[in-house]
Amino acid sequence: MISRERMARDFAAMEKCSDTAGAEGITRLAFTDSDWQGRAYIIKEMKAAGLTVREDAFGNVIGRLAGTQNDLPPVLFGSHGDSVPSGGNYDGAVGILSALEVIRSLQEEGFVPEHPLEVVLFMCEESSRFGAATLGSRAMRGKLSLEDLQRLQDAGGKKLYEVLQARGLQPDNLEFARYPQPPKAFFEVHIEQGKVLEHAKIPLGVVTGIAAPTRLRLHLHGKADHSGATPMNLRHDGLCAAAEIVLKLEALAGAQTEPPVVGTVGILKVHPGVMNVIPGECELGIDIRSISAAAKDKVEGELRQALEEICQRRELEYDLEEISKEVPVEMRPGMVDFLTERCRQAGEACLAMPSGAGHDAMHWADFAPVGMLFIPCREGISHNPAEDASLDDIVKVAKVLEEAVKAASSKSTVFK
Repeated sequence: MISRERMARDFAAMEKCSDTAGAEGITRLAFTDSDWQGRAYIIKEMKAAGLTVREDAFGNVIGRLAGTQNDLPPVLFGSHGDSVPSGGNYDGAVGILSALEVIRSLQEEGFVPEHPLEVVLFMCEESSRFGAATLGSRAMRGKLSLEDLQRLQDAGGKKLYEVLQARGLQPDNLEFARYPQPPKAFFEVHIEQGKVLEHAKIPLGVVTGIAAPTRLRLHLHGKADHSGATPMNLRHDGLCAAAEIVLKLEALAGAQTEPPVVGTVGILKVHPGVMNVIPGECELGIDIRSISAAAKDKVEGELRQALEEICQRRELEYDLEEISKEVPVEMRPGMVDFLTERCRQAGEACLAMPSGAGHDAMHWADFAPVGMLFIPCREGISHNPAEDASLDDIVKVAKVLEEAVKAASSKSTVFK
Protein backbone atom coordinates (compact mmCIF):
# COMPACT_ATOMS: atom_id res chain seq x y z
CA MET A 1 0.00 0.00 0.00
CA ILE A 2 1.01 3.62 -0.41
CA SER A 3 3.33 4.50 2.47
CA ARG A 4 3.10 7.94 4.04
CA GLU A 5 6.40 7.32 5.82
CA ARG A 6 8.30 6.44 2.64
CA MET A 7 6.92 9.48 0.85
CA ALA A 8 7.89 11.77 3.74
CA ARG A 9 11.41 10.33 3.54
CA ASP A 10 11.54 10.96 -0.20
CA PHE A 11 10.51 14.60 0.14
CA ALA A 12 13.05 15.13 2.90
CA ALA A 13 15.77 13.63 0.70
CA MET A 14 14.84 15.79 -2.31
CA GLU A 15 14.77 18.91 -0.13
CA LYS A 16 18.48 18.42 0.53
CA CYS A 17 19.19 18.40 -3.22
CA SER A 18 19.40 22.16 -3.57
CA ASP A 19 21.96 24.86 -4.22
CA THR A 20 20.30 26.72 -1.35
CA ALA A 21 20.36 23.84 1.15
CA GLY A 22 19.71 25.24 4.60
CA ALA A 23 18.52 28.54 3.11
CA GLU A 24 15.13 29.71 1.90
CA GLY A 25 13.54 27.66 -0.84
CA ILE A 26 14.77 25.03 -3.28
CA THR A 27 17.12 25.82 -6.16
CA ARG A 28 17.61 22.81 -8.42
CA LEU A 29 18.20 24.22 -11.90
CA ALA A 30 18.37 21.76 -14.78
CA PHE A 31 21.66 19.84 -15.12
CA THR A 32 23.31 21.59 -12.18
CA ASP A 33 24.97 19.58 -9.43
CA SER A 34 21.86 19.77 -7.24
CA ASP A 35 19.64 18.57 -10.10
CA TRP A 36 22.05 15.71 -10.75
CA GLN A 37 21.99 14.84 -7.05
CA GLY A 38 18.18 14.67 -7.09
CA ARG A 39 18.30 12.61 -10.29
CA ALA A 40 20.75 10.17 -8.67
CA TYR A 41 18.38 9.74 -5.72
CA ILE A 42 15.45 8.93 -8.02
CA ILE A 43 17.58 6.44 -9.98
CA LYS A 44 18.68 4.74 -6.77
CA GLU A 45 15.10 4.43 -5.55
CA MET A 46 13.88 3.19 -8.94
CA LYS A 47 16.44 0.38 -8.86
CA ALA A 48 15.60 -0.41 -5.23
CA ALA A 49 11.94 -0.73 -6.28
CA GLY A 50 12.89 -3.36 -8.86
CA LEU A 51 12.77 -1.24 -12.00
CA THR A 52 15.13 -1.66 -14.94
CA VAL A 53 16.55 1.82 -15.47
CA ARG A 54 17.75 3.46 -18.68
CA GLU A 55 18.53 7.04 -19.71
CA ASP A 56 18.18 8.67 -23.11
CA ALA A 57 20.50 11.04 -24.95
CA PHE A 58 18.98 14.08 -23.21
CA GLY A 59 19.26 12.54 -19.74
CA ASN A 60 15.61 11.63 -19.17
CA VAL A 61 15.38 8.61 -16.88
CA ILE A 62 12.95 5.75 -17.53
CA GLY A 63 12.39 2.94 -15.04
CA ARG A 64 10.57 -0.12 -16.45
CA LEU A 65 8.52 -2.82 -14.76
CA ALA A 66 7.90 -5.72 -17.11
CA GLY A 67 4.38 -6.85 -17.86
CA THR A 68 3.08 -10.28 -18.76
CA GLN A 69 3.01 -9.13 -22.39
CA ASN A 70 6.02 -6.90 -22.99
CA ASP A 71 5.18 -6.34 -26.64
CA LEU A 72 2.18 -4.26 -25.54
CA PRO A 73 2.62 -0.45 -25.29
CA PRO A 74 3.63 0.62 -21.79
CA VAL A 75 1.69 2.73 -19.33
CA LEU A 76 3.89 5.79 -18.76
CA PHE A 77 3.73 8.05 -15.69
CA GLY A 78 5.98 10.51 -13.89
CA SER A 79 7.07 14.16 -13.80
CA HIS A 80 10.16 16.36 -13.45
CA GLY A 81 12.72 16.96 -10.72
CA ASP A 82 14.20 20.39 -11.48
CA SER A 83 13.01 23.62 -9.86
CA VAL A 84 12.99 27.36 -10.38
CA PRO A 85 15.46 29.47 -8.37
CA SER A 86 14.31 29.67 -4.73
CA GLY A 87 11.24 27.58 -5.51
CA GLY A 88 9.47 24.91 -3.51
CA ASN A 89 9.88 21.21 -2.84
CA TYR A 90 6.59 20.09 -4.43
CA ASP A 91 6.50 21.39 -8.01
CA GLY A 92 7.51 18.32 -10.03
CA ALA A 93 8.57 16.33 -6.99
CA VAL A 94 4.96 15.40 -6.12
CA GLY A 95 4.60 13.76 -9.53
CA ILE A 96 7.83 11.79 -9.72
CA LEU A 97 7.74 10.71 -6.06
CA SER A 98 4.09 9.63 -6.32
CA ALA A 99 4.98 7.56 -9.39
CA LEU A 100 7.88 5.96 -7.56
CA GLU A 101 5.71 5.14 -4.55
CA VAL A 102 3.06 3.56 -6.80
CA ILE A 103 5.69 1.12 -8.09
CA ARG A 104 6.79 0.23 -4.55
CA SER A 105 3.18 -0.36 -3.52
CA LEU A 106 2.43 -2.53 -6.55
CA GLN A 107 5.57 -4.57 -5.96
CA GLU A 108 4.63 -5.15 -2.32
CA GLU A 109 1.17 -6.24 -3.41
CA GLY A 110 2.67 -8.66 -5.91
CA PHE A 111 0.71 -7.03 -8.73
CA VAL A 112 1.83 -8.08 -12.19
CA PRO A 113 0.59 -5.81 -15.00
CA GLU A 114 -0.31 -7.04 -18.45
CA HIS A 115 1.07 -3.90 -20.11
CA PRO A 116 4.57 -2.95 -18.91
CA LEU A 117 4.83 0.10 -16.67
CA GLU A 118 7.38 2.89 -17.13
CA VAL A 119 8.15 5.66 -14.64
CA VAL A 120 9.77 8.68 -16.27
CA LEU A 121 11.83 11.47 -14.72
CA PHE A 122 11.84 14.34 -17.22
CA MET A 123 14.86 16.64 -17.34
CA CYS A 124 14.66 20.43 -17.68
CA GLU A 125 10.92 21.02 -17.33
CA GLU A 126 11.40 24.52 -15.96
CA SER A 127 12.44 27.36 -18.27
CA SER A 128 14.54 29.02 -15.56
CA ARG A 129 17.95 28.03 -16.87
CA PHE A 130 17.62 27.98 -20.67
CA GLY A 131 14.54 30.13 -21.25
CA ALA A 132 12.45 27.30 -22.71
CA ALA A 133 10.34 24.80 -20.79
CA THR A 134 9.55 21.06 -20.94
CA LEU A 135 12.73 20.31 -22.89
CA GLY A 136 13.03 16.72 -21.68
CA SER A 137 9.56 15.74 -22.80
CA ARG A 138 10.08 17.62 -26.06
CA ALA A 139 13.22 15.58 -26.68
CA MET A 140 11.29 12.36 -26.03
CA ARG A 141 8.65 13.43 -28.53
CA GLY A 142 11.13 14.43 -31.23
CA LYS A 143 10.26 18.13 -30.83
CA LEU A 144 13.78 19.29 -29.91
CA SER A 145 16.55 19.73 -32.48
CA LEU A 146 20.33 19.96 -32.46
CA GLU A 147 19.86 23.57 -33.57
CA ASP A 148 17.82 24.15 -30.40
CA LEU A 149 20.63 22.72 -28.28
CA GLN A 150 23.10 25.15 -29.86
CA ARG A 151 20.69 28.10 -29.69
CA LEU A 152 19.54 27.79 -26.07
CA GLN A 153 21.97 29.00 -23.44
CA ASP A 154 21.95 29.91 -19.78
CA ALA A 155 22.69 33.23 -18.11
CA GLY A 156 26.38 32.37 -18.05
CA GLY A 157 26.46 31.86 -21.81
CA LYS A 158 26.73 28.06 -21.65
CA LYS A 159 24.96 26.39 -24.54
CA LEU A 160 22.58 23.55 -23.72
CA TYR A 161 24.62 21.36 -26.09
CA GLU A 162 27.77 21.97 -24.03
CA VAL A 163 25.95 21.39 -20.75
CA LEU A 164 24.69 18.01 -21.97
CA GLN A 165 28.18 17.03 -23.07
CA ALA A 166 29.60 18.01 -19.68
CA ARG A 167 27.11 15.63 -18.03
CA GLY A 168 28.31 12.74 -20.19
CA LEU A 169 25.16 12.74 -22.30
CA GLN A 170 24.93 12.44 -26.09
CA PRO A 171 23.50 15.59 -27.68
CA ASP A 172 24.64 14.47 -31.15
CA ASN A 173 22.38 11.43 -30.77
CA LEU A 174 19.36 13.49 -29.77
CA GLU A 175 17.13 11.72 -32.29
CA PHE A 176 17.50 8.53 -30.24
CA ALA A 177 15.81 10.24 -27.28
CA ARG A 178 12.51 10.04 -29.20
CA TYR A 179 10.12 7.69 -27.40
CA PRO A 180 9.74 4.74 -29.75
CA GLN A 181 6.00 4.09 -29.67
CA PRO A 182 2.80 5.66 -28.36
CA PRO A 183 2.27 4.53 -24.76
CA LYS A 184 -1.09 3.10 -23.85
CA ALA A 185 -1.58 6.10 -21.55
CA PHE A 186 0.42 8.81 -19.83
CA PHE A 187 -0.36 10.07 -16.32
CA GLU A 188 1.11 13.01 -14.41
CA VAL A 189 0.41 14.20 -10.88
CA HIS A 190 1.15 17.80 -9.91
CA ILE A 191 0.33 20.53 -7.44
CA GLU A 192 -2.30 22.87 -8.87
CA GLN A 193 -0.11 26.03 -8.64
CA GLY A 194 -3.32 28.01 -8.16
CA LYS A 195 -6.05 28.58 -5.58
CA VAL A 196 -9.09 26.86 -7.09
CA LEU A 197 -8.95 23.54 -5.22
CA GLU A 198 -8.06 25.10 -1.88
CA HIS A 199 -10.85 27.66 -2.23
CA ALA A 200 -13.35 24.93 -3.13
CA LYS A 201 -12.03 22.69 -0.30
CA ILE A 202 -11.72 19.79 -2.75
CA PRO A 203 -8.64 17.54 -2.46
CA LEU A 204 -8.25 16.45 -6.09
CA GLY A 205 -8.51 18.02 -9.52
CA VAL A 206 -8.93 16.19 -12.82
CA VAL A 207 -7.37 18.27 -15.58
CA THR A 208 -9.48 18.93 -18.69
CA GLY A 209 -6.92 20.96 -20.66
CA ILE A 210 -3.49 22.58 -20.37
CA ALA A 211 -2.66 26.16 -21.24
CA ALA A 212 0.49 26.74 -23.26
CA PRO A 213 2.95 29.63 -23.35
CA THR A 214 4.37 31.75 -26.11
CA ARG A 215 7.71 33.06 -24.89
CA LEU A 216 9.47 36.04 -26.46
CA ARG A 217 12.77 37.77 -25.77
CA LEU A 218 12.79 41.48 -26.59
CA HIS A 219 15.89 43.67 -26.80
CA LEU A 220 15.32 47.42 -26.89
CA HIS A 221 18.17 49.51 -28.23
CA GLY A 222 17.88 52.92 -26.63
CA LYS A 223 20.69 55.41 -26.05
CA ALA A 224 22.53 55.82 -22.76
CA ASP A 225 23.06 59.52 -22.05
CA HIS A 226 23.79 61.77 -19.08
CA SER A 227 20.71 62.00 -16.88
CA GLY A 228 21.28 65.65 -16.05
CA ALA A 229 22.51 67.06 -19.33
CA THR A 230 19.99 65.43 -21.72
CA PRO A 231 16.65 67.26 -22.12
CA MET A 232 13.52 65.13 -21.92
CA ASN A 233 12.61 65.71 -25.56
CA LEU A 234 15.99 64.47 -26.78
CA ARG A 235 16.04 61.18 -24.90
CA HIS A 236 15.80 57.64 -26.26
CA ASP A 237 15.14 55.92 -22.94
CA GLY A 238 15.03 52.14 -23.27
CA LEU A 239 13.50 51.66 -19.84
CA CYS A 240 10.64 54.09 -20.48
CA ALA A 241 9.82 52.15 -23.65
CA ALA A 242 10.02 48.91 -21.67
CA ALA A 243 7.65 50.28 -19.03
CA GLU A 244 5.16 51.22 -21.71
CA ILE A 245 5.38 47.75 -23.25
CA VAL A 246 4.93 46.02 -19.89
CA LEU A 247 1.77 47.97 -19.18
CA LYS A 248 0.49 47.44 -22.72
CA LEU A 249 0.82 43.67 -22.33
CA GLU A 250 -1.04 43.87 -19.02
CA ALA A 251 -3.86 45.79 -20.70
CA LEU A 252 -4.08 43.52 -23.75
CA ALA A 253 -4.15 40.33 -21.70
CA GLY A 254 -6.60 41.82 -19.21
CA ALA A 255 -8.99 42.76 -22.01
CA GLN A 256 -9.05 39.16 -23.32
CA THR A 257 -11.39 37.44 -20.88
CA GLU A 258 -13.28 34.79 -22.84
CA PRO A 259 -11.28 32.67 -23.20
CA PRO A 260 -8.81 34.28 -20.80
CA VAL A 261 -5.19 35.13 -21.57
CA VAL A 262 -2.45 35.99 -19.08
CA GLY A 263 0.61 38.04 -19.98
CA THR A 264 3.75 38.45 -17.91
CA VAL A 265 7.08 40.23 -18.26
CA GLY A 266 9.16 38.14 -15.89
CA ILE A 267 12.58 39.42 -16.96
CA LEU A 268 13.63 43.06 -17.20
CA LYS A 269 17.36 43.77 -17.51
CA VAL A 270 18.53 47.36 -17.77
CA HIS A 271 21.95 48.56 -18.98
CA PRO A 272 24.03 50.25 -17.76
CA GLY A 273 21.97 50.29 -14.55
CA VAL A 274 23.51 53.45 -13.14
CA MET A 275 21.59 56.12 -11.24
CA ASN A 276 22.82 59.07 -13.29
CA VAL A 277 22.67 57.44 -16.75
CA ILE A 278 19.58 57.22 -18.95
CA PRO A 279 18.95 53.50 -19.58
CA GLY A 280 20.01 52.43 -23.05
CA GLU A 281 19.74 48.70 -23.63
CA CYS A 282 16.84 46.76 -22.10
CA GLU A 283 15.99 43.06 -22.28
CA LEU A 284 12.47 41.78 -21.57
CA GLY A 285 11.36 38.19 -21.13
CA ILE A 286 7.70 37.93 -22.17
CA ASP A 287 5.32 35.07 -21.38
CA ILE A 288 1.81 34.89 -22.88
CA ARG A 289 -0.48 31.95 -21.99
CA SER A 290 -3.96 30.65 -22.61
CA ILE A 291 -5.89 27.42 -23.02
CA SER A 292 -6.96 28.89 -26.40
CA ALA A 293 -4.35 29.09 -29.18
CA ALA A 294 -6.47 31.66 -31.06
CA ALA A 295 -6.81 33.96 -28.04
CA LYS A 296 -3.10 33.69 -27.26
CA ASP A 297 -2.16 34.49 -30.87
CA LYS A 298 -4.51 37.48 -30.86
CA VAL A 299 -2.81 39.04 -27.83
CA GLU A 300 0.63 38.30 -29.27
CA GLY A 301 -0.30 39.98 -32.55
CA GLU A 302 -1.67 43.03 -30.77
CA LEU A 303 1.50 43.25 -28.66
CA ARG A 304 3.69 43.11 -31.76
CA GLN A 305 1.72 45.97 -33.30
CA ALA A 306 1.99 48.01 -30.10
CA LEU A 307 5.71 47.30 -29.86
CA GLU A 308 6.26 48.62 -33.37
CA GLU A 309 4.27 51.78 -32.63
CA ILE A 310 6.00 52.44 -29.30
CA CYS A 311 9.51 51.99 -30.67
CA GLN A 312 8.78 54.06 -33.78
CA ARG A 313 7.36 56.88 -31.67
CA ARG A 314 10.33 56.77 -29.29
CA GLU A 315 12.83 56.33 -32.15
CA LEU A 316 14.21 53.06 -30.80
CA GLU A 317 15.45 49.98 -32.62
CA TYR A 318 14.49 46.56 -31.29
CA ASP A 319 15.02 42.83 -31.81
CA LEU A 320 12.26 40.34 -30.98
CA GLU A 321 13.08 36.63 -30.71
CA GLU A 322 10.51 33.86 -30.38
CA ILE A 323 11.91 31.43 -27.80
CA SER A 324 9.01 29.01 -27.93
CA LYS A 325 5.41 28.83 -29.08
CA GLU A 326 3.53 25.90 -27.64
CA VAL A 327 0.04 24.69 -28.42
CA PRO A 328 -2.62 24.30 -25.70
CA VAL A 329 -4.09 20.83 -25.40
CA GLU A 330 -7.41 19.31 -24.43
CA MET A 331 -7.63 16.05 -22.53
CA ARG A 332 -9.79 13.34 -24.05
CA PRO A 333 -13.20 13.29 -22.38
CA GLY A 334 -12.87 9.54 -21.90
CA MET A 335 -9.68 10.03 -19.88
CA VAL A 336 -11.30 12.75 -17.77
CA ASP A 337 -14.16 10.34 -17.05
CA PHE A 338 -11.70 7.53 -16.30
CA LEU A 339 -9.82 9.56 -13.66
CA THR A 340 -13.02 10.98 -12.22
CA GLU A 341 -14.25 7.42 -11.69
CA ARG A 342 -10.96 6.45 -10.01
CA CYS A 343 -11.43 9.36 -7.59
CA ARG A 344 -15.03 8.33 -6.91
CA GLN A 345 -14.01 4.74 -6.22
CA ALA A 346 -11.37 6.02 -3.77
CA GLY A 347 -14.07 8.00 -1.96
CA GLU A 348 -12.45 11.33 -2.83
CA ALA A 349 -14.19 14.42 -4.17
CA CYS A 350 -12.68 15.86 -7.32
CA LEU A 351 -13.12 18.87 -9.57
CA ALA A 352 -12.78 18.93 -13.37
CA MET A 353 -10.59 21.94 -14.15
CA PRO A 354 -8.14 23.40 -16.67
CA SER A 355 -4.46 23.91 -15.94
CA GLY A 356 -3.18 27.44 -16.33
CA ALA A 357 0.43 26.26 -16.08
CA GLY A 358 2.24 24.19 -18.69
CA HIS A 359 3.39 20.64 -17.94
CA ASP A 360 5.29 17.80 -19.55
CA ALA A 361 1.94 16.08 -20.14
CA MET A 362 1.05 18.60 -22.85
CA HIS A 363 3.60 17.12 -25.26
CA TRP A 364 2.03 13.66 -25.04
CA ALA A 365 -1.61 14.53 -25.68
CA ASP A 366 -1.28 14.18 -29.47
CA PHE A 367 0.45 10.82 -29.02
CA ALA A 368 -1.57 8.94 -26.42
CA PRO A 369 -4.44 9.33 -23.94
CA VAL A 370 -3.15 11.70 -21.24
CA GLY A 371 -4.50 12.18 -17.73
CA MET A 372 -3.45 14.69 -15.08
CA LEU A 373 -4.38 14.88 -11.41
CA PHE A 374 -3.93 18.00 -9.26
CA ILE A 375 -3.73 18.47 -5.51
CA PRO A 376 -4.06 21.82 -3.71
CA CYS A 377 -1.05 23.89 -2.75
CA ARG A 378 -1.33 26.23 0.23
CA GLU A 379 -2.76 29.62 -0.80
CA GLY A 380 -2.08 28.67 -4.42
CA ILE A 381 1.58 29.57 -3.97
CA SER A 382 4.15 27.96 -6.26
CA HIS A 383 7.58 28.87 -7.68
CA ASN A 384 8.18 30.37 -4.26
CA PRO A 385 9.89 29.25 -1.02
CA ALA A 386 6.44 29.29 0.65
CA GLU A 387 5.16 26.56 -1.71
CA ASP A 388 3.55 23.84 0.40
CA ALA A 389 1.31 20.82 -0.02
CA SER A 390 -0.31 18.51 2.51
CA LEU A 391 1.22 15.05 2.83
CA ASP A 392 -2.33 13.78 3.36
CA ASP A 393 -3.30 15.11 -0.07
CA ILE A 394 -0.15 13.66 -1.62
CA VAL A 395 -0.98 10.22 -0.23
CA LYS A 396 -4.55 10.56 -1.53
CA VAL A 397 -3.44 11.37 -5.05
CA ALA A 398 -0.81 8.61 -5.03
CA LYS A 399 -3.55 6.11 -4.16
CA VAL A 400 -5.72 7.35 -7.02
CA LEU A 401 -2.73 7.23 -9.38
CA GLU A 402 -2.06 3.65 -8.30
CA GLU A 403 -5.61 2.60 -9.16
CA ALA A 404 -5.40 4.42 -12.48
CA VAL A 405 -2.15 2.69 -13.38
CA LYS A 406 -3.50 -0.72 -12.37
CA ALA A 407 -6.63 -0.27 -14.46
CA ALA A 408 -4.70 1.14 -17.44
CA SER A 409 -2.25 -1.78 -17.37
CA SER A 410 -5.07 -4.24 -18.11
CA LYS A 411 -5.71 -5.16 -21.75
CA SER A 412 -9.43 -4.89 -21.01
CA THR A 413 -9.18 -1.11 -20.40
CA VAL A 414 -9.65 0.82 -23.64
CA PHE A 415 -9.30 4.59 -23.81
CA LYS A 416 -11.41 6.50 -26.31
